Amino acid sequence: MVGEHPGLRVVLVGQGAVISRHLQASGLQDERVRIQEASQVVGMDESPADALRKKKDSSLRVAVNLVKEGQADACVSAGNTGALMATSRFVLKTLPGIDRPAIMVPVPTMHGRTYMLDLGANADCTAEHLFQFAVMGSVVASGVENIEFPRIALLNIGEEDIKGNDTVKQAAALLSASHMNYVGYIEADRIPDQRADVVVCDGFTGNVALKSMEGTARLVRHFLREEFTRGIYGRLAGLAARPVLRSLAGKLDPRRYNGASLVGLDGIVIKSHGGADEFAFRQALNTAMLEVSKQVPAQIRRLLDEQQAH
Repeated sequence: MVGEHPGLRVVLVGQGAVISRHLQASGLQDERVRIQEASQVVGMDESPADALRKKKDSSLRVAVNLVKEGQADACVSAGNTGALMATSRFVLKTLPGIDRPAIMVPVPTMHGRTYMLDLGANADCTAEHLFQFAVMGSVVASGVENIEFPRIALLNIGEEDIKGNDTVKQAAALLSASHMNYVGYIEADRIPDQRADVVVCDGFTGNVALKSMEGTARLVRHFLREEFTRGIYGRLAGLAARPVLRSLAGKLDPRRYNGASLVGLDGIVIKSHGGADEFAFRQALNTAMLEVSKQVPAQIRRLLDEQQAH
């Protein structure tokens, strides 16, 4: 990937001896790739509080510190999500006007993709938090997808104004009074229709919705595989449909959408899936480079200032 991007500089953070062995084995020798020593490792099952308090020289903490110090433009990590969020929030702080950072990812739709947030960082949210998520999502959708006025929707149990709890209704009132392109409520089964470019929700609801989508995709793949391996006619049909199935598998491949943005921080941090392979991790790196080029934190700050001015 370094060879594809002449301006890219990569800092690999961790135990130097281990990283060096992997670099030698891969044959990657490039002056634009350097190693930053970190003596500690945060386990995937460690609590965020322990990681923050006891692992001050962990690869995760050192990588976020590099962003804080201006030695790196972005941090990409496949480590412990809770620890990454807690450390990033402690070290980088949130942008002025943002109470809590959120986890945001693009999800595939019939016509492209839609950004969803929050997806797990904040289980309980106020209406103001949801409004801030909408601002952050609007900036990313506008910058990354080049959409001038991204459509913002609130995830709800119905599309009628009377549906939903008080928090969602209050958030709807805030968005309706804003200068963002708020299009109303959306139900989870309508997200694939791409009726909105950004879907806003609390972290509990969003995580459940996302995992349900991922589970449905696996179920569809399972049933297709089952039918196309059942008997001689099924196998023949599967053979004839192979190009279509290969295209479908590519569109539903979660690796294509790897790289969750921790938006709302005063710096760029991207969370990769812990089990990401080379292809998936490349997508996370691409997300980081894109957010750097679009100056996402600065754009969020600008839009917040504009909303507050009105």
